[in-house]
Amino acid sequence: MHAETQFQTLKRIFEAALARIDPYGMLLERMRVESAGAGGARLVIELEQQRHEVDLTPFSRILVLGCGKASSRMAKAVEDILADKLPAGLGFGGLVCTKYGHTEDLKHIEQAEAAHPVPDEAGVAAARRIAALARGADEKTLVLNLISGGGSALLPSPLTYQDQGREVVLTLAHKQAVTRALLACGADIREINCVRKHLSELKGGRFLRLLAPATSISLILSDVVGDRLDTIASGITSADESTGAQALAIVRGYGIEANIPPEVLRALELGAAGAIDETPKPGDAALAHATNLLIGTNHAALLASCDKARELGYNVAPLTCLLTGEAREVARFLSGIGQDVRRSGMLVARPACVILGGETVVTLTGEGKGGRNQEMALAFLAEMERDPEQGRGIAFLSASTDGTDGPTDAAGAYASPGMLARAREAGLSMAGALKDNDSYHFFEAIGGLYKTGPTRTNVCDLHMLLVE
Repeated sequence: MHAETQFQTLKRIFEAALARIDPYGMLLERMRVESAGAGGARLVIELEQQRHEVDLTPFSRILVLGCGKASSRMAKAVEDILADKLPAGLGFGGLVCTKYGHTEDLKHIEQAEAAHPVPDEAGVAAARRIAALARGADEKTLVLNLISGGGSALLPSPLTYQDQGREVVLTLAHKQAVTRALLACGADIREINCVRKHLSELKGGRFLRLLAPATSISLILSDVVGDRLDTIASGITSADESTGAQALAIVRGYGIEANIPPEVLRALELGAAGAIDETPKPGDAALAHATNLLIGTNHAALLASCDKARELGYNVAPLTCLLTGEAREVARFLSGIGQDVRRSGMLVARPACVILGGETVVTLTGEGKGGRNQEMALAFLAEMERDPEQGRGIAFLSASTDGTDGPTDAAGAYASPGMLARAREAGLSMAGALKDNDSYHFFEAIGGLYKTGPTRTNVCDLHMLLVE
């Protein structure tokens, strides 16, 4: 099979996963308004293993709030489901904040755009507006929170705290510096979110304190390995089991104290000492009227990709949807699996498709451009270079389901013997690109980038290995 054909096959498998986890389609299938007699109505949300119903009679309005790369796509579904089916007199509207370029055509719900992964002033402004709407919710308000990956960066609300009688206001610049330091040191998403929660007015469940006493239902698309509700978008509507002491320990453990502003370090120190109120823990009164519903996961994306690969004639081996670790090390592991399958059919017989899901990290050693999936594909190609014969008949795609791998316009990248030949013809150094974390420009030069554009969904990454 030619390299171009393998690339097209991998794209088809990946696109099948994207279709399965499109939040618009998922919500249209699972949420509806039913009549309840005497002019009443109820909202029904039916998931695979859970059904949730809400009588709309006690409410005077439905307020839609949200944050994340998929929030506008989710809002589009909510509008199409609810707008023309609600009882007369029931108000409907709201505001969501999404990443630049990820908006939809909405009529009732406002949209704000902001930066990801490093927050900007537009995100701060959106956070203020959403917080104000949340404070205005009362007992007659039903709040629908639309939450997806990216919500942490897209809704920055820096903490204000007291230090020896002096008010200290953290700024966006402080939050940006912390985010950059955590990304650069190789901290995983749970560690990053733990720190974010304890530097925010909204994250770690603090948003629910603003919503009380309103009833809220949060529809959540998971972008974190393991689907922990307290980690997705930094657990904005979930109880937080992490502590200020843990947040401080993460910063100290990575040795990045000198890389973050002193005001931030002081806030973490005061939080660890109990001088700043903790985030809501399980049993907190703010959680009493809140319901969290998980509507989409990496597991669902992985199953869809497996179905498509089988349809295309491959023997499929789904390994895990909980993959973590350093991107380069994972690439070496997957290269070894590919060679075993090619040599002896170990794990699965050829033609084979091995599929994994999760989210890796990259510890930066240079100042190039790229993302964790492009870095993994480059490291996989470097393994092929060690012994090109071992890579014969093997192709690999690593890509993010949100269409954005790191601060780039590519979802990921593709590795194959054909790509290796192109790199050699171009005189490119894989070792140099890896050292400088410059996978984007490397693959751009040989046509190995995979670009989907904004997918308006987000459930971590998929890694797919073909062995012909």
